[in-house]
Amino acid sequence: MMDVSYWLPVIWAVILVAAISIYVILDGFDLGIGMLFALERDRGCRDVMINTIAPVWDGNETWMVLGGAVLYGVFPGAYATLLPAFYMPIVVMLLALIFRGVAFEFRILTRDTPRERLWEGGFMAGSALAAFCQGVIVGGVVQGVRVVDGAFAGNALDWLTPFSILCGVAVMCGYALLGATWLVWRTTGGLEAACRRWAGWLAIGLFVGIVAVSAWTPLLHAPYLRRWTDWPNIALVAPVPVLVVVLGIVLARALRRGRTRAPFACALGWFGLCLSGLGITLWPYAVPPGLTVWDVSSPPSSQFFQLVGTAIMLPIILAYTIHSYRVFRGKVTETDGYH
Repeated sequence: MMDVSYWLPVIWAVILVAAISIYVILDGFDLGIGMLFALERDRGCRDVMINTIAPVWDGNETWMVLGGAVLYGVFPGAYATLLPAFYMPIVVMLLALIFRGVAFEFRILTRDTPRERLWEGGFMAGSALAAFCQGVIVGGVVQGVRVVDGAFAGNALDWLTPFSILCGVAVMCGYALLGATWLVWRTTGGLEAACRRWAGWLAIGLFVGIVAVSAWTPLLHAPYLRRWTDWPNIALVAPVPVLVVVLGIVLARALRRGRTRAPFACALGWFGLCLSGLGITLWPYAVPPGLTVWDVSSPPSSQFFQLVGTAIMLPIILAYTIHSYRVFRGKVTETDGYH
């Protein structure tokens, strides 16, 4: 029978993946809305776009903090290896998120002044840059990190490759799709119709990105290829690409038939399948292609201590997140306001 030193890192890996997945879903659509500002010039429509996320956007960052805390406290070996490997994109992402948050508020405070356009541009640029950096980091992790004796042995720009750039662009497209389908659900009239059109084109772009990344990933390392092609693995993982195609068809039909909630649900489903595929590819590596979750984990006593605190706090975080979204549910119009 396997002991606690085996199962605790597995439990924590599930918690970490859950935190990252919730962050991607929740912060993804509001970063996407920031990028969609570039397509919508009308001030009233921009106000509506902002008002759909204004009550909840800052709470979404909680899940990023939780993911970082888990990485630092439970997988210190991964934290110490990955952080120097991705210093540049991580710092740029954090600065973009900070500047985006400032622009979010100052856009209102500088209303009807020349600086309003500056802050709107900052909101767009911060959203796009943060999304791109997140995709680049994911791509950099997937392609692997050079490690010698458990420590990062590469250089500051190892993460910058055609594959990581492709991942960055795909994440930007995916977040923009989440934002567009969110607005289809939460807005009305001309803005909803425009978002429906944008979602159609963004869905095509994301599908192409998924296909390109999925075809490239197994060629990066032999274990990745075996995970997807060896028998009986192939029988277990085959539903993932099939479901991607099925959800794409459902999404296209939902957009054409005027559905409001279904497009957002399909976009979430695509992200869920992509994250599932990523998990299938990487497991059990915490730092591909050499360090597993057991290699980089903290002592079992430390993991158990943190698990007790997480068991208390996680339901509280989930409860207030669900409550906030429930309170501010429904369609938003130009007569509604948050500030």
